[in-house]
Amino acid sequence: MSGLLRSVVGGLTSSRVFAAPLRCDAPPPSGLSVKAPETTASSTELDKFRKTFYNFATRDQIDGEVYLSEPDFVSAVAPEGDFNKIRREQYGILFKVADRRKVGRVNFDDFVAFEELLKKPAAEFDVAFRVFDSNGDGVVKFDEFKQVFQSMRHPESIPFDFDAPWVTLYLGKANGGHVLGFNEFTQLMKGLQGERLRQAFRHFDQNQDGYIEKRDFSRIIYELARHKLSDSVLANLENLGDVVPDGKISYSECIAFHNVIREMDLVEKVVREACARSPDGKITSQDFTNHASRTMRYGTFSPMEVAIIFHYARQGISAGEKPRLGLRDFGSLLDAKWGPPRPAGESKGKKATGTALHEIGKSAYYFGLGGIAGGLGATAVYPIDLTKTRMQNQRSKVVGELLYKNSLDCVRKVYKNEGFIGFYRGLPPQLIGVAPEKAIKLTVNDLVREYATDKDTGRIKLRWELFAGGLAGGCQVVFTNPLEIVKIRLQMQGENAKITGAPRQTAGQIVKSLGLLGLYKGAIACLCRDVPFSAIYFPAYAHLKKDVFHEGRDGKVLPYGEALAAAAAAGMPAAYLTTPADVIKTRLQTEARKGESTYKGVVDAFRKILNEEGARALFKGGPARVLRSSPQFGVTLVAYENLKKHFPYPEPHQSLSELVMPREEDLARVRARNALKVLLDVDTNIGIAKSQK
Repeated sequence: MSGLLRSVVGGLTSSRVFAAPLRCDAPPPSGLSVKAPETTASSTELDKFRKTFYNFATRDQIDGEVYLSEPDFVSAVAPEGDFNKIRREQYGILFKVADRRKVGRVNFDDFVAFEELLKKPAAEFDVAFRVFDSNGDGVVKFDEFKQVFQSMRHPESIPFDFDAPWVTLYLGKANGGHVLGFNEFTQLMKGLQGERLRQAFRHFDQNQDGYIEKRDFSRIIYELARHKLSDSVLANLENLGDVVPDGKISYSECIAFHNVIREMDLVEKVVREACARSPDGKITSQDFTNHASRTMRYGTFSPMEVAIIFHYARQGISAGEKPRLGLRDFGSLLDAKWGPPRPAGESKGKKATGTALHEIGKSAYYFGLGGIAGGLGATAVYPIDLTKTRMQNQRSKVVGELLYKNSLDCVRKVYKNEGFIGFYRGLPPQLIGVAPEKAIKLTVNDLVREYATDKDTGRIKLRWELFAGGLAGGCQVVFTNPLEIVKIRLQMQGENAKITGAPRQTAGQIVKSLGLLGLYKGAIACLCRDVPFSAIYFPAYAHLKKDVFHEGRDGKVLPYGEALAAAAAAGMPAAYLTTPADVIKTRLQTEARKGESTYKGVVDAFRKILNEEGARALFKGGPARVLRSSPQFGVTLVAYENLKKHFPYPEPHQSLSELVMPREEDLARVRARNALKVLLDVDTNIGIAKSQK
């Protein structure tokens, strides 16, 4: 009776006539009661499972059951867009594990159980074990292994001998063997591809001379590991014979190639670390071997394996053309999703237009983020900036009245005479102007560095770093100079009112009185300050992060504290060494009081300050400038980088939700894919119809 019921239910689920799609992110529709499954999952995890389930579920219009069909289930568990080497329909084999009742549909309880299975540390092997444990008794016998193995293989696959010694060692013979528990089964699966390779080589080595034809080698690897290799490597499999050019491929070469595939994660680790430590970001085979020896405690790659790694990384590159390889060169070997570049003439016009619009939008977006970051930095240190300005404008006793003994005395007197709000005089125009000022500096520096960075190594030469920073500093002057002259005059009003009784002016009145040309008074001094400041600051910051705090080494991401320390430390020499230009700029942009010297230009100001007040006057406010510029640029740059990180400009493949927070691949989907990869070691064609092979 139960078998008949299953047949009826299975027939209903296979017919879409009796089912209506249910697509929503909300809880189940009213009137549908869903019993909470027996599970150890937290309420947060259950909510996540429920959302996923009902987003892809189908509701049966006859009995109202909400379930996942096989296509629904694949959509719910398969990583999105990951169907290049592993086809979508192949994930259907996981459906058989989730369908605990064997009725052709997965309900919410089944789905939760499958998701919890994927949470286990050895989930990938557990899924495979359940596939082979066909009767569900907790062990895999010889007959079970053979039957499931053969059922998953394509009829035209390379033959596999179940009487081979390797199989006998694990499972014995058909009628007298031992059984495998879960742990033993995992070891069998770990060694399965090696045995398949041995048997396949023997199958094609008809005369047993230890060699096979190149086309036979290609077929073996294509059948064993197609899902693990890029299109570039697959297209050049027969070129393995070029490593040891003898016309055919030996068993040693087959094993060496298989070892490279098996240890691909370790290959990538060695390549990345060796390139990161290389002065130019590129390595030779000797560099690779040396770093592998340091990394691996008890073994290393054989010379043949290293030769194979570099052979496939050099596809299309002559030996004399590029003897040293960067990380980009290894991409086609390391990344199974890597594909050949688009032909130059394919959709050229559309692509160029799309790229140009994309880059313009990207620059404008990051320009805006730079403005936000600049505003945060300016507000954080504005009281220090006001103190610095007042100290720099103070003349010596010979020239004028000495109002402040030092920066601390200036702070006390500003607070006493003008109150707390006095520290923020001139802040509104500062914020209005600082947005485009900092934005253009950060954006120009980014653009030049991106242009000058070697795409193969990710490195940039020092001269380009200096040029990028200097150009960024020069470009910002168009915004900086008007901003600063208005800000300085607003900052000096409290002091002038106390001494001369001069009436206060608004920012608009100051701009009107100065006129367009007056807003650029002192622009040469501003250039003399901002160009060297940025040329020092940006390279120093980049090298402090990389060389002192070791960002990127072994995948290290700097915490906020270290990033802020690097940014602040880089600002110290940049701020102090450019203080003379800042003093001259301040004097040129401030209205001279009665009895004080006036200046005709940068050179005249430099001479008079030097003659009347001495060399020390050129460094007035230097400590305050360091105290202001160092934390300001620290806050600004760290804020900018984190805004870019958490609110990145959406690339063409990104969804709107990914704009808010970059999405990490869901661990359950990753493990579902890895579980399928374990089963693909049986045959890369599992789940694919013969006509589609």
